[in-house]
Amino acid sequence: MRYFFRVSVLLLIFFILVIFYFSLNTIKTYDTKDLIGKKISNIEFDILNSEEKFNTKNLIENDFTLINFFASWCGPCRKEHKYLVQLSKAQKLKILGINYRDDKTNANRFLEQLGNPYFKVLSDKKGKKSVNFGVYGIPETILVDKELYIIKKYIGPLNQKDVNKILKLIRQ
Repeated sequence: MRYFFRVSVLLLIFFILVIFYFSLNTIKTYDTKDLIGKKISNIEFDILNSEEKFNTKNLIENDFTLINFFASWCGPCRKEHKYLVQLSKAQKLKILGINYRDDKTNANRFLEQLGNPYFKVLSDKKGKKSVNFGVYGIPETILVDKELYIIKKYIGPLNQKDVNKILKLIRQ
């Protein structure tokens, strides 16, 4: 009986270690690189300060659209905002803001304080629609062309290097 108990405990420990070992070797990182080159989904959002709706299929009116997911409570969003203001001056580029899981009043205050680089500000109060764009944290920014294909996706705050790359892409 003692022998059976010892063997059982050793087998259980061995089994746990094998499971642990194989789970360490699997990569569980959520990656959205496979979205590049694909068309964005037609999704209807609420417009932030309106009762109207906006569908992403309407973005075909722009040569290039930079879709920026932001929130007033997001520190990195504040850091990148000056770069969005800079990009908003580019002729062939429109910036669409999607306010992510935020309060309307706080979002408006954020834009009043830092400036509004967006041609339209949409609201994703629950954050469920943004998942269709592969968004899992903010800020995230997606560059799409006139046919609504994703050219580039930026995870985290934009910086001057990103601004230069975006300007180069839209000039080509």
